[in-house]
Amino acid sequence: MKNPLDFAALDAAIENVHRAGMPGLFAEVRDGDRVWRGAAGVADVATGRPVCADMRHRVGSITKTFTAAAVLQQVESGRIGLDVPIGRYLPKLVPGERGAAITVRMLLDHTSGLAEYLPYAYPSLKAFPALADTGPQSLDDHRFTRFDPTELIGMGVAAPAVGTPGGRPGVYSNTNYLLLVELLEQVTGTTAEQYITRNVIERAGLQDTRLPAGPYVDGPHSQLYEAWFGMIDPPRDYSVYDMSWVGPSASLISTVADLNRFYGLLLAGEIVGPSSLAQMQRTVPVVSQEGRTIDYGLGLHPMEGPGRSTYWGHGGTVWGGGTLAMTRADGARQMAVAVNLQRWNSLDSSGTPQPHPIDDALATLYRLAMDD
Repeated sequence: MKNPLDFAALDAAIENVHRAGMPGLFAEVRDGDRVWRGAAGVADVATGRPVCADMRHRVGSITKTFTAAAVLQQVESGRIGLDVPIGRYLPKLVPGERGAAITVRMLLDHTSGLAEYLPYAYPSLKAFPALADTGPQSLDDHRFTRFDPTELIGMGVAAPAVGTPGGRPGVYSNTNYLLLVELLEQVTGTTAEQYITRNVIERAGLQDTRLPAGPYVDGPHSQLYEAWFGMIDPPRDYSVYDMSWVGPSASLISTVADLNRFYGLLLAGEIVGPSSLAQMQRTVPVVSQEGRTIDYGLGLHPMEGPGRSTYWGHGGTVWGGGTLAMTRADGARQMAVAVNLQRWNSLDSSGTPQPHPIDDALATLYRLAMDD
């Protein structure tokens, strides 16, 4: 072993993230058979109830890896073609020339050019990502709103395009994955929730992972505190929230242990076959929701560990919650970290998020976890 897990250093690092201002966080790091689980801080700032490493958590866009794996399974069965235009499957949702130009692959790797629907569904986020002009009001307005996914897709399709189909860099957009959810339902004849549950979640043997039917998180979980760049002060709890605003593209509830299990099996070729996994790991440049250009595959993206090893996984955010899960290419070293505060950075006069001690503390934790 080059750098075996340093339990004491990981304990100190997770505590430092809490001290830097994170109410609570928990994590699991695996190195072969050695497993470190840690937690620091509180799950509820009002009662002081502590966080625990086995809590369930809304994991946001980590769901996209599950959705992409489900689509790739259908590619393997011959029901979906990666390079077939989406208009051939869903002509009413993406009509005309765009439907003929945008392929399933372009939806999976965010090179479709379709805009993000979120600022249209949530009007106070209207100038996103011009953050200084945004406000959190819509978050409260839509706490219990039951969105229709085809209406959300319609907003994204009707919005000005953010690129040409297949153009580089792509632009990250939830519209792409809501379309993939509709595609799954069309070709499987069942709901995407049922298909993903049966063929991805249960296939991976995940005991504490589910797509929610209502606004509540079942089982032990943390409250989720949203600061919206200091505009919500003190941060407000959004753990009770109807997740139909993202549906099966970002609504999954899971645990850090389940996430590590899932990504380990995925990278071992046990959720999709080796050729599908190779497709998932073919990356293109994509502009993330934070405005950074990242490499992105089909529902997966790589990160470089301190030892220069490549890790694969995904990050996710919801209102108040964040998660990052990364697994080394050989599956031996894994990390999953969950936090219960989002958008903690304040903005300067130009609307740019400012550095915060949490950023450095989290980076140190990630570096230790992936130091192989």
